[in-house]
Amino acid sequence: MYFVMIGLLLVVLPSASVCGQFLFHSQSDQAVLSLMGRWWAFWAVGIRLFIAGLRQVIEPQFTAKEIFSSDDPRSLPIVREVGFGNLAFGSLGVLSLFRPDWVLPAAIAGGIYFGLAGAGHISQKDKNPKEWTAMLSDFLVLLILAAFVFGRLS
Repeated sequence: MYFVMIGLLLVVLPSASVCGQFLFHSQSDQAVLSLMGRWWAFWAVGIRLFIAGLRQVIEPQFTAKEIFSSDDPRSLPIVREVGFGNLAFGSLGVLSLFRPDWVLPAAIAGGIYFGLAGAGHISQKDKNPKEWTAMLSDFLVLLILAAFVFGRLS
């Protein structure tokens, strides 16, 4: 289920949203980067982090065990705290769909988060498949959001 959710929220749904809006709303080629920023901010930063935050707050042992291979109950309050941050970032990303002026801040904050999270996974030795997926998907989202942010700011 984890791999399906990552695939849907970080690749399939944002890609489909960009394609759908591009094809059905007569967007110019220059608007593709803006559409990517909008839809990755919504799906990856918004929906993905909001769902992750809920799961980390309600069931912190999932992230501790399944992502970081930790059975130590002392890690659960830390995972829960991370969940609060994910809920905050996720809320910004979700609301950016309704407030276009929030897309850039959501992309900046989300890009920093995904980049640092991906970098954090690099140092983990003996990564399990979920941690590899988390690391690679974090960097994919970082690249897309960074392209949007630098394109928008230049």
